[in-house]
Amino acid sequence: MLHETIRAYGHPMIRATHRTTFEITKDTYLTPKGDCIIGVNADKSADDLDPRVKDVIKRDDVIIIIVLRVGQAQDIVLAQGSAKLRLSDRRRIIVRKSTYVEPATLAIRANKAARDINRVLIDMLREGAELILDIYILRLDEIRSPYKNIGGIINDFPNTS
Repeated sequence: MLHETIRAYGHPMIRATHRTTFEITKDTYLTPKGDCIIGVNADKSADDLDPRVKDVIKRDDVIIIIVLRVGQAQDIVLAQGSAKLRLSDRRRIIVRKSTYVEPATLAIRANKAARDINRVLIDMLREGAELILDIYILRLDEIRSPYKNIGGIINDFPNTS
């Protein structure tokens, strides 16, 4: 399992209402059009990620777990990697519910967008709090069942009869 941490900050104009994406940016400002942005003044962009992390994220068989933390508030986003990812944007990182890919896309098929993120966390970001994104990457072959004869998730449970 690989791990990367990114730090960003909130801003009074954070709305976090976008239906399909969320974004963090190295920019220090935010305009009302940025309804997907949840953090500004980030310490990393897609291009800045560790090369080992980028290599693994650029696989179709990886699960990306993103833990968003602001103080004691947190949320967890699950997404997928893709061989189509470029991870070359020098300002932004975007997580998408869709499969659309451009240079800032970190992950696709996410289970959450900006509007789905814990609103306590978003309220704290509007006050300028620090946002920590812990990104964990798992290859599907790293997930093993403790049970023999694996045939699928239903078969992974011990027989209780």
